[in-house]
Amino acid sequence: MTETKNILLVGVGGQGTILASKVLATGLIKAGYDVKMSEVHGMAQRGGSVTTQIRYGKKVYSPIIGEGQADIIVAFEMMEAQRWIDHLKPGGKIVVNDYAIPSVPILIGEAEYPDGILEDLKKKVEETTVINAIGVAKELGNVRTQNIVMLGSLVKALDLDEIDWEEVIREEVKEKYVDINIKALNRGKELV
Repeated sequence: MTETKNILLVGVGGQGTILASKVLATGLIKAGYDVKMSEVHGMAQRGGSVTTQIRYGKKVYSPIIGEGQADIIVAFEMMEAQRWIDHLKPGGKIVVNDYAIPSVPILIGEAEYPDGILEDLKKKVEETTVINAIGVAKELGNVRTQNIVMLGSLVKALDLDEIDWEEVIREEVKEKYVDINIKALNRGKELV
């Protein structure tokens, strides 16, 4: 692959966006790609926005993805998908978790959670995949695996199956959570 691919992962603090990004970057590096990653933790510990930009290819010079440049956006939360949609390039893909986490202004009654986010995304982006990662994670027995369910969906959406993701998970995840995260990854792949 000679062209650089741009991946934007967006979510809310506590959803595991950073771990999913680290697993993704590690897998891409093991596959021989040059990888650059940038993280922003805007009040993440308080439920704020978390974004990770990952660029990979033969040679990558910067980790930053500008507006209209992302090949794919993986949104762990619906409102974050809407917030970052301008970064998706024409013809790009979006994978969005059908999950809402109200921000502080919404929780204290100063704002309302927007209606119709998924419908709006589907109008704007032809290749929109909506998944219930939290539901799958609950079925597996650990809600915290929703991040790896989302990662599995990303792996499938970008045809990155040639990478040994199970090996990467074994390296990046605590040993007692390896098996459930491998199941989460495989279930995520099935959803796309």
